[in-house]
Amino acid sequence: MASLNVGNLGDYLREQRRSAQLSLRQLADAAGVSNPYLSQIERGLRKPSAEVLQQVAKALRISAETLYVRAGILDEQARDPLETRVVILADPSINERQKQVLLQIYESFRKENGLDSETGADGPAADAPKDTPDDGPRAAGEGEAEPKST
Repeated sequence: MASLNVGNLGDYLREQRRSAQLSLRQLADAAGVSNPYLSQIERGLRKPSAEVLQQVAKALRISAETLYVRAGILDEQARDPLETRVVILADPSINERQKQVLLQIYESFRKENGLDSETGADGPAADAPKDTPDDGPRAAGEGEAEPKST
């Protein structure tokens, strides 16, 4: 059988499976597909459907969208780091300190992966404090006084 043009889907799946410390048989069982079929996907001999990719992604606990892009089902969209920051800052489920910490972690991962901040020193990320003082203002419910013993 000739190898199909499915990008590096097979190699990526194999890498993710090994990272999850799963055998081919274990992943096939967890995803509800046959062992030979999954093997053929990993070797680039079969192009799986979106449904199969979704099942495999769920079994591996990774994004199905990532697999769709690798399989050529979806076009890869360039993600704007500014968009990520905006989403974090707009999330009402986390407080301001948590947002700032999350942004710091995000930036550190980008730098670790060789991606400089695209906003630069004068961009929106510059407004975020680099170090949050321990005695600074806190969001409601955070750092509340411990119960006093009587």
